[in-house]
Amino acid sequence: MLRFEYTGMNMYDVLAAPQRRAILDLLRAGPRHVGELVEQLQASQPTVSKQLRVLREAGLVVVRAQGQQRFYALDPRPLEELDAWLQPYRALWAGRLDALEAVLDAS
Repeated sequence: MLRFEYTGMNMYDVLAAPQRRAILDLLRAGPRHVGELVEQLQASQPTVSKQLRVLREAGLVVVRAQGQQRFYALDPRPLEELDAWLQPYRALWAGRLDALEAVLDAS
């Protein structure tokens, strides 16, 4: 089972929450402050902060203080373990998709 070093949490539990995945999706474009995330997610500030804390403890985001604001940025390194685990499944799907393409081309 894939676990984060930092928290002992199961990676799937951390990534299972739709709001946490939405935050990660927003942070792919670059660092954002909490207010931006609250606005984009149309969620309360305490809810977003709670999700950011889980992501930070899991090592998926880093925080930088700038004056009164906190900027959060994606740290994709913890996802490398998940990516490595998924690799054999990608090969499985690629083979199946190639076979489907061959069937469709033959029609």
